[in-house]
Amino acid sequence: MAKKKQKTEDNFVFFDVTYEDGTKSSRRKINAAGLDRDEIEAFARTEIMTQDRRIAEMSGKERGSIKEMVRSGS
Repeated sequence: MAKKKQKTEDNFVFFDVTYEDGTKSSRRKINAAGLDRDEIEAFARTEIMTQDRRIAEMSGKERGSIKEMVRSGS
């Protein structure tokens, strides 16, 4: 019998991010496959900061520091 495929969305966690300058970014997607529940928050912050750096390199516009991160409702 074939194994049931895992939904791709099951591997991701979404966060709403508020920056120090008041701007917001909704539903930032983080790949959480293989992470424990306790590791996700710290990993997500690091991942989002990495994503922001890449975006800043391409756009030439720096993002502010992260003020708050809250899990998005799926």
